[in-house]
Amino acid sequence: MTAAQNTNSVRIDKWLWAARFFKTRALASKACDLGRIHSNEIEAKPARDVRAGDMLRIKNEGGEFHIEVLQLSEIRGPAAVAQTLYRETEASKEQRQREAAERKAMQQYAPLPERRPSKRDRRRIIQFRTSR
Repeated sequence: MTAAQNTNSVRIDKWLWAARFFKTRALASKACDLGRIHSNEIEAKPARDVRAGDMLRIKNEGGEFHIEVLQLSEIRGPAAVAQTLYRETEASKEQRQREAAERKAMQQYAPLPERRPSKRDRRRIIQFRTSR
């Protein structure tokens, strides 16, 4: 049994990293600071404790997830283990699949670029993506 399993709460940024919603703990912490993480419908700060049974709303590049925390962990393990830490609601799964299908359909109608983006174009693309 790990130290995290002996306690009944874990910092939310550590748990999000361990559950593989974010690649680094710093990204998980930044998402909390930007208001992209809600715990029981309350905006979560990085140091907020998460407990088994909490309902989380997580916005990341994969979409918006509505999940229930099943287990706690501070240790990042394999993806198969990380998926046992939470359960996603059916409505959340359906919504993410619907949005993915819409994005895929919209790509068919998007015009292909005439050339590769210049350095200036790439900077503008990166600035646009991070400003949301």
